[in-house]
Amino acid sequence: MTMSSGREIASLQTRRYDLDWLRIGAFGLLILYHIGMFFVSWDWHVKSAHAGPGDPLGLQPLMLLTSPWRLALLFLIAGCATRFMADRLDRATMLKSRSQRLLLPLVFGMLVIVPPQTYYEIVEKLGFQDGWLAFYVNYIAFHDGWRPGGRPLIVPTWNHLWFVAYLWVYSMMVILLRPMLLSTPVRRIAGWLADRLNGTALLLAPPLLITAIRLWLRPLFGETHALVDDWYLHAVYLPLFLFGYGIAKADAVWSAIERLRWVALGMAMLCYGGLVWFMLEGNPALTPWRSLLWAFDLWAWILMLLGFARRLLAFDHPARGYLTQAVFPFYILHQTVIVVAGHHLTGLALPAWAEGMILVPVTLLACWLGYEVIRRIGWLRPWFGLANGPTLVPSFNINILYRS
Repeated sequence: MTMSSGREIASLQTRRYDLDWLRIGAFGLLILYHIGMFFVSWDWHVKSAHAGPGDPLGLQPLMLLTSPWRLALLFLIAGCATRFMADRLDRATMLKSRSQRLLLPLVFGMLVIVPPQTYYEIVEKLGFQDGWLAFYVNYIAFHDGWRPGGRPLIVPTWNHLWFVAYLWVYSMMVILLRPMLLSTPVRRIAGWLADRLNGTALLLAPPLLITAIRLWLRPLFGETHALVDDWYLHAVYLPLFLFGYGIAKADAVWSAIERLRWVALGMAMLCYGGLVWFMLEGNPALTPWRSLLWAFDLWAWILMLLGFARRLLAFDHPARGYLTQAVFPFYILHQTVIVVAGHHLTGLALPAWAEGMILVPVTLLACWLGYEVIRRIGWLRPWFGLANGPTLVPSFNINILYRS
């Protein structure tokens, strides 16, 4: 699926700085979202003492602003990046590169980074008191006796790193299917689609498809993040990944996305307002309409962000280089930092605002310090998704945020 044509321009064959900025921003929002999960009433690994039924802190409408589209955008951008990589590397090199970049952090994360999340979860939810060593021996031995809320905790687990596992699988699919994707019939079909993905079709067709998927598959499979049985999320995220792969160099599609940015912005605002109303209303009979609005919200925000980023963020900056390198280690580290820090904050009996004022900077500072250590230790870099070897970007200096 390669929606490129003769209308590709040279600027689209170089690094897409706008997509770099969007990726950085989406991962930043993901970190803030997971901090919010500590406070809201939705189920999570550990909870603030101030969390409870009815969202007493009033954060859920704010978190709903990004929850439909944040990961969908990341999968689409990952598809674009995979296309650029596939055009530069042969299949064997790409397979090795993607596996090293994704599988090493996934395995390391499951064995080293993620376990504290499960430990503090069973401490809080099950009153586990046998200590870390007893926990870890059971964790790596596939223990099946921990059942908070009646549901078994599958260990070892990848928790927030499920995104990495899915991305590796989708990347392998593209690598293996690369000869077919380059075949003349597929390229002709893709070119035909690219020529027609403009205006109304680009604005309406994807969310209508996502609506059908959500209404059909979500009631059957839910959202498991377990890879092998997560058919609903695969049906949403894999097409978005392939769509990103297909349009990466299709200038006609990107031009259409840019033209639609203001329309998409208006649609995004209306959809978000509607979703907040549905959440506050809480009427199960409205679920089909909520699914329709959810899908249009997802797509409107993605179109709007892609369009404005292409218009406004197609530039380089010293901060981009630093943050592009840092964002994956930040992602790997952040949720464990939130869980550990949040658990210990609860014991201090602070007011909610004080917990938040502490948890946000502690999370960002711990991730930054972790990255600064990781990037300087050659053997540690690959376990956090960084290329092995010397530091690739200059040390962080606040001045890089202001240099042009």
